Amino acid sequence: MRQYLLTLFSFLLILFGFIARATHIRAGEIIVRRTSNITLSFEITVVGYTDAGDSQIEFGGGVLRLGDDNVVNGPFTTTKEALDNDTEKVFFTVNHTYSRPNAAGYLINYQEDFRNDNIININNGNSVQTTFYTETLIVIDPFFGINNSPVLTVPPVDFAAIGSRFVHNPGAFDPDGDSLAYRFTSVKRAQNTVVGGYREMINEDFYTNFSQGNESQTGPPTLTLDPRYGDLIWDAPGDVTNQEDPPDCELKAEYNVAFIIEEWRNIFGTPRLMGYVERDMQIIVCSSDNERPIIDAPDPVCVEAGTNINEIITASDPDSHPVKIEAFGGPFEVNNPATYSPNPATYQNSPGSMEFDWNTVCGHIRERPYEVQLKVTDQPGTGPALVEFVTWEITVVGPAPTGLTTTPQAASSMQLTWDNYTCSNADSMQIWRRVGTYDIMVDECQLGMPPNTGYELAAVVPINQTSYLDDNNGLGLSAGSNYCYRLVAEFPSAGEGKSESYISAETCDSLLIDVPVITNVDIKETSQTNGEILVRWTPPYQIDQGTHPPPYTYQVLRGEGMEDSEAYVLLTSSPISDTVFIDNSVNSPSAPNTFNQSYNYRIILYSNGNLVDTSSMASSVRLDLTPLLQAIDLRWSATVPWSLLDPGFKYHYIYRDKVDLFDPDAMILIDSVEVINSPLKYTDNGAFNNEPLEETQEYCYYVSTYGSYGNDLLPEPLINNSQISCAQPNDTISPCRPPALVFSDNFSCEDFFQQECGANIFENRIEWNVDQDPTCDMDIQFYNVWYSATGQEEDYQIVGTSFNTEFTHEGLPSFKGCYRIQAVDRSGNTSEMTDEICRDNCPNFRLPNAFSPNNDGVNDTFTPYYNDQFSDIEGFDNSNCTRFVERVLFTVFDRSGKVLYSYNSVNNENNVLINWDGYSNTGIEVPAGVYYYSAEVEFDVLEQTKPTEVFSGWVQILR
Repeated sequence: MRQYLLTLFSFLLILFGFIARATHIRAGEIIVRRTSNITLSFEITVVGYTDAGDSQIEFGGGVLRLGDDNVVNGPFTTTKEALDNDTEKVFFTVNHTYSRPNAAGYLINYQEDFRNDNIININNGNSVQTTFYTETLIVIDPFFGINNSPVLTVPPVDFAAIGSRFVHNPGAFDPDGDSLAYRFTSVKRAQNTVVGGYREMINEDFYTNFSQGNESQTGPPTLTLDPRYGDLIWDAPGDVTNQEDPPDCELKAEYNVAFIIEEWRNIFGTPRLMGYVERDMQIIVCSSDNERPIIDAPDPVCVEAGTNINEIITASDPDSHPVKIEAFGGPFEVNNPATYSPNPATYQNSPGSMEFDWNTVCGHIRERPYEVQLKVTDQPGTGPALVEFVTWEITVVGPAPTGLTTTPQAASSMQLTWDNYTCSNADSMQIWRRVGTYDIMVDECQLGMPPNTGYELAAVVPINQTSYLDDNNGLGLSAGSNYCYRLVAEFPSAGEGKSESYISAETCDSLLIDVPVITNVDIKETSQTNGEILVRWTPPYQIDQGTHPPPYTYQVLRGEGMEDSEAYVLLTSSPISDTVFIDNSVNSPSAPNTFNQSYNYRIILYSNGNLVDTSSMASSVRLDLTPLLQAIDLRWSATVPWSLLDPGFKYHYIYRDKVDLFDPDAMILIDSVEVINSPLKYTDNGAFNNEPLEETQEYCYYVSTYGSYGNDLLPEPLINNSQISCAQPNDTISPCRPPALVFSDNFSCEDFFQQECGANIFENRIEWNVDQDPTCDMDIQFYNVWYSATGQEEDYQIVGTSFNTEFTHEGLPSFKGCYRIQAVDRSGNTSEMTDEICRDNCPNFRLPNAFSPNNDGVNDTFTPYYNDQFSDIEGFDNSNCTRFVERVLFTVFDRSGKVLYSYNSVNNENNVLINWDGYSNTGIEVPAGVYYYSAEVEFDVLEQTKPTEVFSGWVQILR
């Protein structure tokens, strides 16, 4: 027994010594790389950072869980790499193929015994008995594209000085170009399990004077993690330790902290978490009078692919200690990587320098900038070496497309051609168009088409396509317009985003003026019933008079809205020779409602009385107001073939009433808006005359727009005014509720029953009145039409809007449904809804009394009356047609009451026509004679208290 105890005691002494020397795991993370675009195969690399001393424990003896119930146990075959700070990087790789995608992600984690000892914020320094744990999440979803985890390029073990600000950056790079975000997490010993006795590094226990713990001694210490760039800043380490002083580091203390680097991808317009890497890192704090070195970062830079970036990075040390400069980050992780020299980095006399060199290629193009983490480390004679980080951003962009040419074509189109694009990894080419030339001043990092240039995206074509016929999507380009084009190449990126190239040079050309060209759609009178719009156009100056000889005459078409109308109204009963038309109650079938509605026009051209063609469409200018607190926001728009953003006429003008005290109704010019490089908007807060807007006043405005075709043959400027629109600041008053809502189509089931049996498209027409109550707000702009197909309150939805007091609901599958109306004023305030009105279907079900199943093609089956079989019978009455039947349960009996045949439409593709062929359910032919039936019929109606009706009768089989 005594011998056994001595043996056990000896074993424990050995084990204790073994553990005492086994203080090895300082930090670590897991990196995941996809190795196949076809299978779900990944390379999983577990990285540990350990003591480089004489520990008898080798890293790699832990447990790796792959997130799909697969577990791999060590020991693993590892690779070692010596680092500074008495640290080794040790890593091993496991290849694994997942059986299926997982949009929630696979959580990969690694767990191994024995952190290094004396970590002061874990278990009061008794950290050697604490398990090391880290994890990585990887999302695998074919809809989201290929996914790799971020790569961390900067080792996670550094020295810090007591009372001196500390900074660390992991040098994270995402191979897929995903956005990265950083956040703190807990130091763990297992999944969802924090290490025992964990304290944050800025815990008061670690400071003698916590209230003055930051570097400047002006406040408590702080620990921050930049969510965008990943700088972990500790300002500043405390002066409490728990170790004996090792060489070159007096009053030593070790801390661990953990943080997560998330990767985000834009999926269908929504940011989506694609995974994360958790880094568990260590900071070794020493007492030192050493000051941090200083490094100068170059300014962010954008370069065209193919450019060689050569930059000298300098660093210095306040104590004149030698400095070592290193570079980490994305440019060193790609094909054709960047380099720096000297490499490996060596200590140089302060100030020192490092030369960065990167020959960029097309494969480096991506939407997000590359981040280069520049690190400088000093070399004091005694004490810890201190570091400083800075981040330098480099964006590699696609070169501008070249060789763009334009050639006018017949049929109102323009032929474009351009050179093959330089970079084969681009996937598409954007084609941009505007009317009139525009000089775009692009800075170094301006990618793609800048906003508010007047350019509109005309098309996107495959990158290998080098020509395009622009016919405005079949609508045709406008005669006389000086069309200018630019190109932008697109590159694929993670998610749905695209990386865009620089814009191409501009190329312009005009189509012949061989049709009328509208120059004015100018609102002269704003009114619901007596509006007036001036429409002016030019003759077809460049028409082929041999083919289309003069004289030239015209007709005017008007449509509602700012886009091409499905139905135009002909305003001139016969062609006119004038090129000006006043659209009002005198000259037109009906005056335009310029108060509520915008209008568009086309001009029909006749040559010597023969129809030639029509002009392009041009709309009136529509002004919309939004009341604000003591202000009113103005926005205006128009769809016109000329440019409203012409550099030669770059101002639009704002007119308002309540300016002249002696004539408050007069519309006075109050301001102008430079619309070049800005949206068509203006906010009136009274600043033009230093008189704030009053909330009890209504203010009225109109905007005068200036534009041009950019063609010397056409007049300019083209001046067109909007309607007059009024609003009240801070308007929260609801408009009047429409008092009555009725159906206006004189509908009746009796009339409907006279229609053919096959009618299956229906409409409802409703109308309402306007409340004339002076106590409510009358500034109604339009009406929302609400509809419920079931009559249930929760099923109501807006199915349309109306600028007058009627609405036709077309294309319905049936008549049934309920309606409500809601008024909307200029400020967007809505009235209460009207009481609902409902209309029901007109159900009908009739069965004949005989059929002859003799296969002669006439009356072979027993079925309710419907169009295809009965409508050609002489004397057939449409009122017998089957209408709005949902389900039929049909049963046939003999004279004794025995069931011969049964039919349920639910089990027969919901065919309510029965089509009984005279055979029993057992397949026996039923003899000629009289039989009885019962038909339970469920109708498609709103009135759910009477949806079902039972029909009983007799039928004679004739054979």
